[in-house]
Amino acid sequence: MTLTEKLLARAAGKSSVQAGDNIWVNADVLMTHDVCGPGTIGVFKREFGKDAKVWDKNKIVIIPDHYIFTADSKSNRNVDILRDFVKEQDIPYFYDVIDDPNGHWHFDPSKGMLNKQYGSRYAGVCHTALPQKGHTRPGEILFGTDSHTCMAGAFNLFATGIGNTDAGFVMGTGKLLIKVPETMHFRLEGKLQPGVMAKDVILHCIGEIGFDGATYRAMQFDGDGVKHLSIDDRMTIANMAIEAGGKNGVFEFDSRTQEYVDARTQTNGTKRNYTPVERDASEKFVYELVVNLDKLEPTVACHPDPGQRKKAKDMDVKLDRAYVGSCTGGKTSDFVEFARILRGRHVTIDTFGVPATPEIVRDLQTTYWGNETVWQILVGAGVQMTENAGCAACLGGPVDTFGRINKAGIKCISATNRNFPGRMGDKESQVFLASPMTVAASAIAGKIVDPREYLGN
Repeated sequence: MTLTEKLLARAAGKSSVQAGDNIWVNADVLMTHDVCGPGTIGVFKREFGKDAKVWDKNKIVIIPDHYIFTADSKSNRNVDILRDFVKEQDIPYFYDVIDDPNGHWHFDPSKGMLNKQYGSRYAGVCHTALPQKGHTRPGEILFGTDSHTCMAGAFNLFATGIGNTDAGFVMGTGKLLIKVPETMHFRLEGKLQPGVMAKDVILHCIGEIGFDGATYRAMQFDGDGVKHLSIDDRMTIANMAIEAGGKNGVFEFDSRTQEYVDARTQTNGTKRNYTPVERDASEKFVYELVVNLDKLEPTVACHPDPGQRKKAKDMDVKLDRAYVGSCTGGKTSDFVEFARILRGRHVTIDTFGVPATPEIVRDLQTTYWGNETVWQILVGAGVQMTENAGCAACLGGPVDTFGRINKAGIKCISATNRNFPGRMGDKESQVFLASPMTVAASAIAGKIVDPREYLGN
């Protein structure tokens, strides 16, 4: 069996499964957020009764993160709906925006978009926060009401996005009927060269198969090249499996995975025992691709979908805006590489930086590079950095969302994960996806360029 098949077989209590089987699996974690949470709660109460209790309060994680730092009253109210439900169900893993359990969330625009407006429990973008808070354990099943839930597959688990109806059912029963997906095999060999990042790896893979090439299929990443990839790198790659239509992305378990998971579960007091799955000789794949990491070059996904791949060095597109952030592009390492290019230079176009979590904000504000912190380097280079970690403009949101594209015809290069028309705001604008290094170089040049032009200078 493939890694995905082994994960699903275990969760179904079966000795083996194969692609195409329809099986009931037991969930280990159900995650929801402020956009889909109220709808999921509504389905749960409609189907199980207004006084029903969730199947296991310790296996539900609720993380408001999407439409948070906006004055939109309905968006603010969504967080209050989550808080009321958490109190009713006594759910321990709720990462609220405010500290008062009886309070109400209200974003104050008079304080500006750059300064922190959240309490001590707030966790930021759900997909980045889940591993940071110790909720991604190898060998488990994680469902989330968000398409990029597949990012957790970096930790050797089955993680996939589901709709509100399915999530409401899981909330009440802890189970879900799953069709076992076929598995596509991506064997990574070699080592990334300077100027090339994990984002280039997944953009290359999507470019090879198309933005629908993995529809309802698992994408398995393994090979000797994986040992050279950091946990952040693996998260970036697994995150964008959905950009090829994938059901899930999954990596092998290794010592690096173990080190990260053990540290995070211990620090946060979450469940510490887990049993990873390993590869075996009976794997059957529907597709195989060898990716030579040392031969990859900085890559850009062009308008209007993530499959429109071009090499950055072959492009000459004038830009109006640059953006670094989101679950796939707003991690600490993403901003460090962003700063590597920007250090000692200055952007020439509007450039926005949105860390994914408050922990990442702290990392950037306390990590020194010479006499300056990484945060100071970025601000000094002209980047508009906000302390309000979250999804922000990655998915558009209300018009007052930080970094949102509100003007027609804007051309934006972004380290986010999706560039369909209207994704970041105005539907007439164009978004180009690239690594944080390529975004930084392009923000300096005012056009899309290869970041290697700025390395070593």
